[in-house]
Amino acid sequence: MAERYDVLVAGAGPAGLAAAQAAAAQGARVAVLDAQPRAGGQVWRHDIRHAPSSRAARSIRAGLERPIAWMPGTSVVAAEGDALLVQTPNAAQWLRYRSLVIATGARELLLPFPGWTLPGAVGAGGAQALAKQGWPLAGKRVVVAGSGPLLLAAGATLRKHGAIVLAICEQAEAAALRGFAAGLWRWPGKLLQAAQLRLQLAGVPYRAGTVVRRALPGPNGDALRAVEIESPRGPEKLACDRLAVGYGLLPNMELAHLLGCATRSHGAHAAVQVDARQRTSLDRVYAAGEACGIGGVDCARLEGSIAGLAATDTEVPVNLLRQRDHARAFAASVQRTFDLRPPVRALADADTLVCRCEDVTLGMLAGHADFRGAKLATRCGMGACQGRICGAALAELGRFPQAGCRPPLFPARLSTLAHSESNA
Repeated sequence: MAERYDVLVAGAGPAGLAAAQAAAAQGARVAVLDAQPRAGGQVWRHDIRHAPSSRAARSIRAGLERPIAWMPGTSVVAAEGDALLVQTPNAAQWLRYRSLVIATGARELLLPFPGWTLPGAVGAGGAQALAKQGWPLAGKRVVVAGSGPLLLAAGATLRKHGAIVLAICEQAEAAALRGFAAGLWRWPGKLLQAAQLRLQLAGVPYRAGTVVRRALPGPNGDALRAVEIESPRGPEKLACDRLAVGYGLLPNMELAHLLGCATRSHGAHAAVQVDARQRTSLDRVYAAGEACGIGGVDCARLEGSIAGLAATDTEVPVNLLRQRDHARAFAASVQRTFDLRPPVRALADADTLVCRCEDVTLGMLAGHADFRGAKLATRCGMGACQGRICGAALAELGRFPQAGCRPPLFPARLSTLAHSESNA
């Protein structure tokens, strides 16, 4: 028999934890599920060497406090009516809900360029996650590149784990960054956070208007040994051992797409469309945090609280709505400042691998009108990531709009699929 909850929260990052806490405070029967074994999402990912901040520890503890049911290592595979089919490490089950909060967070946007698949080249967010899980970085020379505030956070984490950060290469131009910095007084907390990160990266050059054009291997061709960058000073070559390069984040939309939530444009990608109280286009389905557009941890927590209250039919305080709008204004400012410049979208050439799973180059996609046709002819997007990396990259490059998704959302056991036939 399916377990039933008043409020089911998909995602245990800042938004999901805040939603669960707000809903539980109203006396609702609440459950939180997440594919990861620990709560916190990407931003509060467990670090094996360093304790979490007091804020993160406090938020995680409050968001999972009994009687909230916590379901780690649990992935949503399919949906039917007011029920989700989930897969746990050992079994599958249907979970029914009166209200559902989608708090599925975001993932990193990776863009292909020559050499980006060399061992030693990883995403900026991926490097952060690997460092926290014990990736050996002591004494390694690292270049951090791409765009957005994530670069500073990644650089600080890598340095904290012993890496020698050679440079932060930001594609946004200096004028845009100066304008952004001049407006930070409106968000004192963000100004303080930026100052703290710069302090942690003291001595590390922050190079505006700079992109990594190519990652170069050593004589044996088997690992990264240098990067070729293009800056306002012209082309340069930097010898390094690791490259962490990412171009921001994009919403995880699989569950929202599966349910049929209306979406809105978020750059070249999609975000869940919500109203002022985080209600989606579907009855009793709410969304919060990065799924509604990249907004950062503060915005995610505010939207999570609003969603948790709305999901229990509780009046949302006006002050909370104002704080959320203020946080969203900051997110819009970030998006404008770090909007990708045309040279970034022209880095890949015909020989550059786009689909790492199936070894498909950009040139092999020539002549295909849409992503579906390209998949059928080349297997692009049919590997382990199921198009999550290459599909997003191609959408960002303006080649194909990103396609939707069909169940199962994630690789599932046969026993899970058999369970889908049982009564939800």
